[in-house]
Amino acid sequence: MAFETLLLDVRDGVAKITLNRPDAANALSLQMAKDLMAAATQCDEDPAVRAVLITATGRMFCAGGDLGGFASAGAEVPALLKEMATHLHVAISRFARMRAPVVAGINGTAAGAGFSLACAGDLAVAAESARFTMAYTRIGLTPDGSATYYLPRLVGTRRALELMLTNRALSAAEALDWGLINQVVPDDQLAERALALTTELAAGPTEAFGRLKRMILCSTHDSLESQMELETRTLADSGRTVDAREGIQAFLAKRAAKFVGA
Repeated sequence: MAFETLLLDVRDGVAKITLNRPDAANALSLQMAKDLMAAATQCDEDPAVRAVLITATGRMFCAGGDLGGFASAGAEVPALLKEMATHLHVAISRFARMRAPVVAGINGTAAGAGFSLACAGDLAVAAESARFTMAYTRIGLTPDGSATYYLPRLVGTRRALELMLTNRALSAAEALDWGLINQVVPDDQLAERALALTTELAAGPTEAFGRLKRMILCSTHDSLESQMELETRTLADSGRTVDAREGIQAFLAKRAAKFVGA
């Protein structure tokens, strides 16, 4: 499937999604929101996809919403925002609930919806030059793209409110210290390091990863007892898989496991 605003390449178990509007700072347009939803659905449905990398071309990861498009919409901007958010939110829901782990490779500034997309990754690796800012209230808007769900869970309520109310910009080092991202790497190593991490995940027990992701999502609202029951049942279900048998046998034989993702 061809996309207008992004590139999708699938090889060796890794789906690489590259935001591709560099002349517009990879700003999120209605078409990009639609493309992200379609790409996420394709990755979710493709059994060959065992890990996903989201990154971008150019100097910026994503500058947030396409303000030129908002201005052009005039009085229709509320309808445009609803449509964009709907497509973006379906994409993020697909990424959250698919079995494949999702890595955000943040090559530059992540603002607004770009910041939200970075938060929605299961893991995040950022270039040293990356910057993070919510930016929504600076233009009189409120956050979307899962930011109000993920950001308080990543950094705590006080810090989330600080980022959203003041639009404070964080450096990559500060984002690492705050727990927003997992790694900071030199700019010229970002592509290689993010792909290496995604490739490592693609070789892992994909079904177990998917079950783990679902349990983490449930943990935000389940009670202790219901979460432990979910752990028990999910553990037992995982024990039925080919990958579990291979993992146990490989450990006992003191060799590397060869997971098939099923």
